[in-house]
Amino acid sequence: MAVPRILVVDPERLMRDVEMAEDSPTSKKPVGVEFERRFPLTRWEFMVAFGVFSVFAIGLFCIYQTMPAAEYGKLKLPRSVLDLRILKDQLGTYASIHPTKFILGYCSTYIFMQTFMIPGTIFMSLLAGALFGVIKGIFLVVFNSTAGASSCYFLSKLIGRPIVYWLWPAKLKLFQAEVAKRRDKLLNYMLFLRITPTLPNLFINLASPIVDVPYHIFFLATVVGLVPAAYITVRAGLALGDLNSVKDLYGFKTLSVLFFIGFVSILPTILKRKRIYE
Repeated sequence: MAVPRILVVDPERLMRDVEMAEDSPTSKKPVGVEFERRFPLTRWEFMVAFGVFSVFAIGLFCIYQTMPAAEYGKLKLPRSVLDLRILKDQLGTYASIHPTKFILGYCSTYIFMQTFMIPGTIFMSLLAGALFGVIKGIFLVVFNSTAGASSCYFLSKLIGRPIVYWLWPAKLKLFQAEVAKRRDKLLNYMLFLRITPTLPNLFINLASPIVDVPYHIFFLATVVGLVPAAYITVRAGLALGDLNSVKDLYGFKTLSVLFFIGFVSILPTILKRKRIYE
């Protein structure tokens, strides 16, 4: 008959095993689950975001104060095509008399909205076409969109990771995988995303620094990729009276043209893959 062995437990070794189990990758909870249970920003991150927001807000208030008192009541962010028509009629005279002040206020408002993901930049783009024409309107829209997207990129690089994990965990994982696969032709892929409505621009701005898209590629893709959409929007602003809804901007014909341009932008990547497999 075998003699039963006595089990001796070493408390120190047991504690080490528990600590190692807690630190192992398999024991950690998914990042997305962790952020779903709490507010996505720490106190320090919230203070940084609030500080940047305050700087923009103070700048806009200073610009607002330089406007004539008669124009105060006419300032309102448009939320519909009807609001935009009213705003265009009210501010048209002021924009022609004080073009520098108006453009400064317009650019500051556009960049502010783009940086802090405030909806309505599409109406600001339409307003550029209605007030400034095609060439000047496209320049203003691309400049402001690029500046706002860049501000959002760097703000997200600083404090945006928990927000993106909290809002779009699955979409972020897919985007990271696609960026990793197309690292050698990343500019073409980012151009495709900017030109076509495959992913929202808001998500691209926030997620790009998190998935390690270099800023120079992000910048070039934004400047070039936003031109087709800016042209469509600015041209629609010229005929604002014929526009019933923002949905009218992107019909089947317009989307087909955008996807065709986007396909051309990723054609080098497709051809390279074909040569590799052959």
